[in-house]
Amino acid sequence: MFDVMEIRKDFPMLMNQKDGDNPNIYFDNAATTYKPQPVIDAVLSYYTKKSVNIHRGDYDLSYQVSSEYESARKTIAEFINAQPNELVFTSGASASLNLVAYGWGRKHLKPGDVVLSTEAEHASNILPWFKTVEETKAIIEFIPLTKDGKLTIENFKKVMNDKVKVVTIASVTNVLGYIVPIKEIVDIAHGYGAIVVVDGAQSVPHIPTDVKALDIDFLAFSAHKMVGPTGVGALYGKYELLEQTDPFILGGGSNARFDICGNILLKHPPFKFEAGTPAIEAVLGFEAAVKYLNEVGMENIHTYEQSLKTYLVDQLKTMDHIELYNPDTDTGIITFNAKGIFAQDAASYINANHVFVRAGNHCAKILMELLQTSETIRASLYFYNTKAEVDHFINVVRGITLEKCIDLYV
Repeated sequence: MFDVMEIRKDFPMLMNQKDGDNPNIYFDNAATTYKPQPVIDAVLSYYTKKSVNIHRGDYDLSYQVSSEYESARKTIAEFINAQPNELVFTSGASASLNLVAYGWGRKHLKPGDVVLSTEAEHASNILPWFKTVEETKAIIEFIPLTKDGKLTIENFKKVMNDKVKVVTIASVTNVLGYIVPIKEIVDIAHGYGAIVVVDGAQSVPHIPTDVKALDIDFLAFSAHKMVGPTGVGALYGKYELLEQTDPFILGGGSNARFDICGNILLKHPPFKFEAGTPAIEAVLGFEAAVKYLNEVGMENIHTYEQSLKTYLVDQLKTMDHIELYNPDTDTGIITFNAKGIFAQDAASYINANHVFVRAGNHCAKILMELLQTSETIRASLYFYNTKAEVDHFINVVRGITLEKCIDLYV
């Protein structure tokens, strides 16, 4: 049974973070999430009981930690229905997406090839491809979005052709929160011989993900957005594609041998991509996060977030002074502005009333042109948020006025 009040007891930030008599409410979960005690314990256990390196030491403790590290790989791979040798540990989704762009894109794209993306992408899923097409003389093109920022199959079909070699999109957009029809896109793209790269930073933490059922070629995601540690994430890739991908960092652990003549024999995936000492404690915390999410249940998480989101959006729709950009969002991401008030001023007022939201362009600068605004406010929910928190937020937003925002600076 899903019991949000019991779940909240697992999160020290929720139990300890106070501002006077008013608990602070955290609605910035799309940026990062709070960490439950089992994740904290896993990190602390490494530092206090087994703080040694992996895959190198000829002693029992190193072997033990190495085994735990590879067990974490298996657990996290199973979470998305992948094999362990298809999961590369990185520093996060940004590093994973850069690895695909530089490691696969530089090697395989040719002049005139097309990389297809959207105007709703996070910088991490568009800037590496800007650089890659510049170097390879390929071309980047954009799938037209609807006026409310959705990617539809109809619009995708209009621009898909034999020149497209890569389709790179977020399965859930980080500003508008729409769930993209990934399976249909993959099927169409594969029909043209293109690969599909998916930014899963906002989807893997919130909805069940099955890379085999979706037939995704590459998937990037981060631990810190799914109650795990910062500084660690993963890249899933079909094994044959990982074999075709070059690492862009070399060093200890990535090679089987090399000689004075510069001959290098790299290890097989995923190890050829994991040069140097990794964030061992973070990987162990990542596994603890995945186990925690499995215990809560991904279907439970998605259903609960949907109920909170629907309740919140229904209330915002009644407010004449609020412009809501994604009223039919599929996830717990709600993006809006208070009319006539700069987004960051309104966010400061919301903060003064003990709610943490984010204002700005959310690393999706191209999308702001489509929305015809320079900044928006984003409230993003997770499974440990409550209806009472939403009610408080609704009352705060209902009371936003220009005069009250100005008073903050007087």
